Amino acid sequence: MLKEPCPYHKGEANHKLEDCRMLKKYFDSVGLKKDDQRKDKSDDKGGSKDDEGFPAVNDCYMIYSGPLTQLTSREHKRERQEVFTARMVVPQYLNWSSTPITFDRDDHPDRVVAPGVYPLDVDPIIINTQLSKVFMDGGSSLNIVYLETLNLQGIDRAQLQPSAGGFHGVVPGKKALPVGRIDLPVCLGTVANFRKKTLTFEVVGFRGTYHAIIGCSGYATFMVIPNYTYLKLKMPETKGVITVSSSYEHAYECDVECVEYREAVESTIELALRIEGLAAEAQSQSAA
Repeated sequence: MLKEPCPYHKGEANHKLEDCRMLKKYFDSVGLKKDDQRKDKSDDKGGSKDDEGFPAVNDCYMIYSGPLTQLTSREHKRERQEVFTARMVVPQYLNWSSTPITFDRDDHPDRVVAPGVYPLDVDPIIINTQLSKVFMDGGSSLNIVYLETLNLQGIDRAQLQPSAGGFHGVVPGKKALPVGRIDLPVCLGTVANFRKKTLTFEVVGFRGTYHAIIGCSGYATFMVIPNYTYLKLKMPETKGVITVSSSYEHAYECDVECVEYREAVESTIELALRIEGLAAEAQSQSAA
């Protein structure tokens, strides 16, 4: 990878990754020098392995691609200018950034079952329908809604806008091609205290066990802070911080449904492949 052209300076620089000054400055800033890599001798004093000190970093693994791959050259240039602009004398703070959000014992459920294992599912109101199974996926760069969900809400396919391109990670091993995209109003909270924002969803034609998936862009739009241990999320609002809660029972049911559906899909694919193989074998024998 170090001998390849630098992926961070496409179109504006002609150098290899190992010669990238920006990358070298980054490693220098985090102190990756031999003089700074001191070993903790707590093990000799009977300490545990968790007390060995800061680990020495030997490699740096990165993930490329994502929504930015769909940008045009002009959009890439504008984005680069925004990211590498000079530091502002007066910081430009986002709305709600002054509101502190914390989790404490008051948020702790009566019991915590297998922390981090079960999905964080919420029940927002999308348009005028409260959906009971919307997955808050902090690892997804996209907001996804299923065509079946839109059909149930009476939204015609003609209302969809063209999509920028496909994406990976939803259909295992395959590139998913969305039917289109659509802007939908999403409301989180209660009548007493709520926030309502418009999110852009990629519409997919295949079936899923959720009504929709809200990813990182949705998190950023609502300024949401999740807690996957308590299965709660919080967001700022004028009337106070909004808390949206799920339950382990509901998360368990959604998780079981996902597993059962995945196993059913895999069995169907395996059966189709076997039938296809037997048909090809029979055809070759008849030809012989």
